[in-house]
Amino acid sequence: MAATRLVAEVLINRVPSSACTLFPKIVLPSSCSAYHHIHLKHNRCVLHQTYQVQSRSVHFSVPSLQNKLETGHDAEIEILGKQYPRDDFTTVTPKILSRVGVSLQNQNHHPICLIKERIRDFFYTAFLNRRGNPLFSIYDHLSPIVTTAQNFDSVLVPQDHITRKKGDNYYINRDMMLRAHTSAHQHDLVQCGLDCFLVAGDVYRRDEIDSSHYPVFHQMEGVRLYTKHELFEKCKGGSHLELFEANSARTDLKQETHTLEAVKLVEHDLKDTLIRCTQHLFGKDIETQWVETTFPFTHPSWELEIKFHGEWLETLGCGIMEQQLLQSAGAGDKIGYAFGLGLDRLAMLLFDIPDIRLFWSTDERFISQFQVEDPTSVKFKPFSSYPPVYQDIAFWLPTDYESNNFYDFVRTMAGDLVENVQLIDDFTHPKTNRKSHCYRITYRSMDKVLTLEEINQIQDRIREQVEGELSVQVR
Repeated sequence: MAATRLVAEVLINRVPSSACTLFPKIVLPSSCSAYHHIHLKHNRCVLHQTYQVQSRSVHFSVPSLQNKLETGHDAEIEILGKQYPRDDFTTVTPKILSRVGVSLQNQNHHPICLIKERIRDFFYTAFLNRRGNPLFSIYDHLSPIVTTAQNFDSVLVPQDHITRKKGDNYYINRDMMLRAHTSAHQHDLVQCGLDCFLVAGDVYRRDEIDSSHYPVFHQMEGVRLYTKHELFEKCKGGSHLELFEANSARTDLKQETHTLEAVKLVEHDLKDTLIRCTQHLFGKDIETQWVETTFPFTHPSWELEIKFHGEWLETLGCGIMEQQLLQSAGAGDKIGYAFGLGLDRLAMLLFDIPDIRLFWSTDERFISQFQVEDPTSVKFKPFSSYPPVYQDIAFWLPTDYESNNFYDFVRTMAGDLVENVQLIDDFTHPKTNRKSHCYRITYRSMDKVLTLEEINQIQDRIREQVEGELSVQVR
């Protein structure tokens, strides 16, 4: 309890004493290593930067927005002021590490931040506790550096699951990585005693290059847990209903440990909440539909699609949390739901932003469009119509070739001048069975006309170095 008292003292010293009564779950168990201070904004309680509590000492670790990158081929990588050893699993690049700590979700007036705040405000106003204070807390400063156990094992991703592939993730080494989803924090937060929370942050995945894909994007997710009393208190005869049952089988409708009554009530609350949140963002008249799907950490699971400009688009995934996850986090006596959505995609839809690279622009012509009193009505006005420059490159592939390695290599060499990389030819030699790929690289700057001379210099460096980096043979 000494650690808990110490955290309470820190909180009282940093905020008005009245804030300590705003959110009753702010004091976490002393066995927990994750603590958060209260930040008051618009008379609401927001949980912020993680503190590590060790014995009686509180250590503050605040990410710097300016990373000093010492990568190259050194034995260690420095990220946010800490050294990490390289090994044969390392896939992070200087380009990607330059984005760590930027935290667009917390930059005032940035469209990513604006969408986060609109979703946060919906949950703050729609769900209040008995004292009239927000039921949900928010965590938007959690470090993107996580263990592979946090990213995968804690949310029940099988060892052989395709999402663990080295070619799809940014591994620091075999044990550490840049989180691939905000779900990497679910287990820890539930273990700390929280049962209603939102998490927002930057996530990292190796992917193709086009106007809607970027290796760094932003997610927001929510978790809500229910006790038996909380779930059934408004049901007629609810005192006779149960969350769990023994000797039951897993079906398409429920997990083996849950009663059908409990699952249907949680499903109703989940879907009603997300429909209302979607209407809060897109308007009351938005058409929606649910599609059944599968996720490792929820069952049953659904995706919510909206009809936008005549097309059905997926906006989020959700489901009933796997009871095994809750059991391992010390909340096995509760049932709950979880959902996750992409902030970048929502921002592109709501603000008519045509290219995901724009989110990383520091051009005042971009940022200033969102610095208005009511950003909900903003529609992005393009300020760049500069012509593209096309370059092709073809090479023979090694047996262990991963296309994401090439995309990362191009990003490292050319940065955000690359608008698109498209595979335009996939050839197999009829006699030797050797495979060859030909890619078309589209270069386009957001703020100037690119000359053929400067693009040729970049393309020449790519041709010269790609063989040594990826063990391909340029044709």
